[in-house]
Amino acid sequence: MFSKSFFCLVAVLLCAQAVFGITIISKSEWGGRNPTSKSTLASGLSYAVIHHTEGSSCSTKAACIQQMKNIQSYHMDSLGWADIGYNFLIGGDGNIYEGRGWNVLGAHASNWNSKSLGISLMGNFNNYSPTAVQISAAKELLAYAVTKGQITSGYILYGHRQVGSTDCPGTYLYSEIKSWSHWKA
Repeated sequence: MFSKSFFCLVAVLLCAQAVFGITIISKSEWGGRNPTSKSTLASGLSYAVIHHTEGSSCSTKAACIQQMKNIQSYHMDSLGWADIGYNFLIGGDGNIYEGRGWNVLGAHASNWNSKSLGISLMGNFNNYSPTAVQISAAKELLAYAVTKGQITSGYILYGHRQVGSTDCPGTYLYSEIKSWSHWKA
């Protein structure tokens, strides 16, 4: 049986998501597999790292759910990771999909996983620009992460290529995030 305080906490979190205009599709909602292991990610992080999946884009919830399952299978079955690598992913439908989620150590940027929140936009942004709803959702997720205390209000935003040897998050997305207030050269 759930306590009254549990329901109050759930109501506050749902209300906070509504205020920020975001929808987070939980791992159970999109049918994600359980991780093989988990490590805790600290709160009050100083960094957020933006990625792209470099795979197919999706524009409907059903298509994005399928992409989430594909990405998780690739990360777990082909790469041997404990779970999908990112904390959150954003579909072309504007929804935010829980990857590892809050306070769980990701596998998205070597040497940066323990000090950053990993957010990936679904698609290959070397070939085209992210959708306006993806950009909006990413900014709102970052603002929400500050209110939750996952990242500090003075966090620094990097594209994956700034912290690793990669072209991620793609030319178009990288160009976009360079205009965001927390991005640092």
